[in-house]
Amino acid sequence: MFDFLKKKFSLAESGVLSGSVDAHSHILFGVDDGVGHIETSLKILAYEESLGVKEVWCTPHVMEDVPNTTEGLQRRFEELQTAYTGPIRLRLAAEYMMDNLFVDRLRSRDLILHGDNMVLVETSVNNPPFNLDSLLSSIMMAGYTPLLAHPERYRYLRKDDYCRFVSKGVKLQLNLPSLAHYYGDTACTKANWLLENDMYCAIGSDCHRIKSTQEQYGRRELTSSAVKKIETLVSME
Repeated sequence: MFDFLKKKFSLAESGVLSGSVDAHSHILFGVDDGVGHIETSLKILAYEESLGVKEVWCTPHVMEDVPNTTEGLQRRFEELQTAYTGPIRLRLAAEYMMDNLFVDRLRSRDLILHGDNMVLVETSVNNPPFNLDSLLSSIMMAGYTPLLAHPERYRYLRKDDYCRFVSKGVKLQLNLPSLAHYYGDTACTKANWLLENDMYCAIGSDCHRIKSTQEQYGRRELTSSAVKKIETLVSME
């Protein structure tokens, strides 16, 4: 009777991603540390098709070390759109490191927005910017909603921090591989806690390589509770 509760599932086999939106990926080729060639982008999209994904956001890095321009990313995205003829809807945003370049882009309103007026942002995994709360507030004062990428991966964040962010209006995006222990036990524990407490509003693969994504999605690490929570998120997309 209780075997189902103990059973672990993989993202690929569970069917939970059917009809889902991949809100975070690095499949836009040749612009960051993600996919290098358009042929690989198309292979990843074919894999996402097989999982039933309906929409994929290309969210390349923008940071001081990778200073992609809005115009350059838009041109490359148009190339991918032209080459891809499958059923998945492709969308373009960016993943902004909250550094000095981001502050400049925010001031000039030179941003590629994600979803409903959101800005996908990240920090270093180990250390926050010294003015993290102020930066998040600045985003909201500019009329945008911060969408914090993979919050479960940030080693410096605690439960109180997540609660504070969400209460302020910051949105959180789950990296699905976190649930498969891809980033370690701590990130997995945090991801499951955030998921159980309904703090996520979006899910993403954060795909950089097709082989690693297939391996992550094939791990039988998800609990039945996590699968149900993901299903709920997918149904709201």
